[in-house]
Amino acid sequence: MGAVWLVLADPVALYASEHRWHLAVEAGPVWQTRNDFRIPGDTGTLVTLADDDPGPVSSVRATVTFDLTEKSSLRILAAPLRVETGFTPAEPILFQDIVYPARRPIEARYVFDSYRLSWYRRFAARDRWSFRLGATLKVRSAEIGLTGDPGRSVKENVGPVPLLYAYARYQATDRLALELEGDALAAPQGRAEDLSLKGVWSLNDRVALDAGVRLLEGGADNDEVYTFAFFHYVVAGVRVRF
Repeated sequence: MGAVWLVLADPVALYASEHRWHLAVEAGPVWQTRNDFRIPGDTGTLVTLADDDPGPVSSVRATVTFDLTEKSSLRILAAPLRVETGFTPAEPILFQDIVYPARRPIEARYVFDSYRLSWYRRFAARDRWSFRLGATLKVRSAEIGLTGDPGRSVKENVGPVPLLYAYARYQATDRLALELEGDALAAPQGRAEDLSLKGVWSLNDRVALDAGVRLLEGGADNDEVYTFAFFHYVVAGVRVRF
């Protein structure tokens, strides 16, 4: 294991510090303020799930970070998201190869699981401010499915997405800090943003509690699929250094 980290790190010796591992877990309710899709993207029927059930549903995510050197770190994140919504359409819905008739109940299942590997550089603190900047490779595991009369149809998509990573922290007091963190990128094929604003209260040099809000937004528009969603979180969590 030591040889692996040596290859990943800078050519200089690895950062000789205690508590180089960081574990963070957060949970809380999430609301869908937009969840629109049309499959196929050019001929399907537009479905707007947030109009029928804005939520909330429960959410959880976990992050493990390792400080490679005095100035760089690796971050691994798992953020599953599952939303199930029941609705009765006023008009028929064409979804993939099935037409769901009007005025009959449908169950919609929306899955957007996100797994990310980030590398970032930690910049020297200035006064009460500190910053990080890096890159993220996200692997999305997405699913949109409808179940009703005359059956079930599911659209799945798994693929990598490159993102930019940025972080800013303001140390308000010895124990209280404010953090802004995000992964985001926009391109002609679509866009993705995951932004959080949190207050962090340090219990000691190894354990801290946090609470705040998170915004998750993005989507794609092409012949195969049209999908855009916007989720709002209220979260609280715990962080441990070891």
